[in-house]
Amino acid sequence: MPDSLVVCRLGRVGYREAWDLQRRVQTRLIAAKRAGDADGLPHVAFVVEHPPVYTLGKNGDTAHLLRSEAALANVGATFVPTDRGGDITFHGPGQLVVYPILDLDRIAYADGKRGSDIHRYLRELEAAIIETCATYGLVAGRVDGRTGVWIGPDDRGPERKVCAMGIRCSRWVTMHGLALNVATDLGWFDHIVPCGIADRGVTSLAKETGHAVALGETADRLLPRLADRFALISTEHQADAAYAWLDDFAAPLGAA
Repeated sequence: MPDSLVVCRLGRVGYREAWDLQRRVQTRLIAAKRAGDADGLPHVAFVVEHPPVYTLGKNGDTAHLLRSEAALANVGATFVPTDRGGDITFHGPGQLVVYPILDLDRIAYADGKRGSDIHRYLRELEAAIIETCATYGLVAGRVDGRTGVWIGPDDRGPERKVCAMGIRCSRWVTMHGLALNVATDLGWFDHIVPCGIADRGVTSLAKETGHAVALGETADRLLPRLADRFALISTEHQADAAYAWLDDFAAPLGAA
């Protein structure tokens, strides 16, 4: 029987708050693995939208932040160094952020292989995004050596990134995840070298389709594809119900 995935649609949430919630869930899953009691526990995914924030991966280059923190504060944004992989990116309104917290040791892919393979995990995330873009009539794909999902090159120009990714994995339990530009104000990316890639731009579903695209609608298209990619049966909680479920599932960090 497939494992279960609990999707928590949390709405707009501060970056540090979401980070803390991820660590709580990851800590819970790791503790269960160490105790030999992980079987039957659900995998978890957060669906959020952040206020404007620039985040830098643990091996990222601070030179790719082109404004001071004071200048960012003047435009209503913050800067947060993180423990994920990848370089610098932007999160903000109009962007669909998904944080899968999966125990890859318990993931079984359709080809029968187990999930404890970071490269395979990232490729599956990319595939789910590519499939979601296709539902909007967009041809998206990968670029060799560059994690994430891209559109182009085409008659509108060279390839441009529509979805950034950066993860952290401990004892094969993931956290952090993907950020899909749905209706993001792309001007926010002018303050950074996105993902440390200076010679390519960024885009959004709204820009590529030429019409308004809603976050909730995009989440509705993406989430089943993510669940299918990891052979999981999903259930959902929203807003207050999601927070109540998380409080029951994972104790605050540092709690006895």
